[in-house]
Amino acid sequence: MIAVDTSVLVDVLTGDERFVDTSAAGLAHALGEGDVVVCDAVVAELHAMLDADSTMESIATLGPQAPVKSLKDIIEFNEKNRDREMPYFGQDLFIKAQENGPLTTPAYLNALRKNHLMSRTQGIDLVLKQHRLDALIAPTGGPAWPTDLVNGDHFTGGYSTASAVAGYPHITVPAGYVLGLPVGLSFFAGAYSEPKLISIAFAFEQATKARRPPKFLPTADLSL
Repeated sequence: MIAVDTSVLVDVLTGDERFVDTSAAGLAHALGEGDVVVCDAVVAELHAMLDADSTMESIATLGPQAPVKSLKDIIEFNEKNRDREMPYFGQDLFIKAQENGPLTTPAYLNALRKNHLMSRTQGIDLVLKQHRLDALIAPTGGPAWPTDLVNGDHFTGGYSTASAVAGYPHITVPAGYVLGLPVGLSFFAGAYSEPKLISIAFAFEQATKARRPPKFLPTADLSL
């Protein structure tokens, strides 16, 4: 059984309830009417914090030949090349992560334990168990927004943090369009649930056939 959180869907997708209807209908068609529960605020029970210093793991993937070896190196490189690297924004998150210190400090380890508790035992695992679910879904993110160099990004919300912090699998597939802009649907569950999630996501894809080839339009049609 899968839980569809309609409150999150409507909020993230600018109040367009047609996307909620399409997603729920696609799941019901793919999995059977009795296997889909449409409810409010199921995913809202998930709470997790994402530490800025998680960027350290990304640096390690650059390899030994990379000219930068640490977050400090990246910050210094950006400052030296500010006109080219940061013409419109700063690097506040990098600086904050650097100030937090290494990933071995007691403060970080305590935060990591708390994050795992909240995202696993008291988060995804708890929701799945309480509602006897196989998986959860939520919008991966809202439609793309115009670039705003004055006010910044207009991010309307979405899903990824709880699974990322927990270290649990999370798969996203094309789900539909809002004003012609593509949006995705996230399927997620507990540890080692990859085979089940892939099966569910594939069934949804085959039932909805939501993906359309990109048209590379010069601008979006925002008329309702």
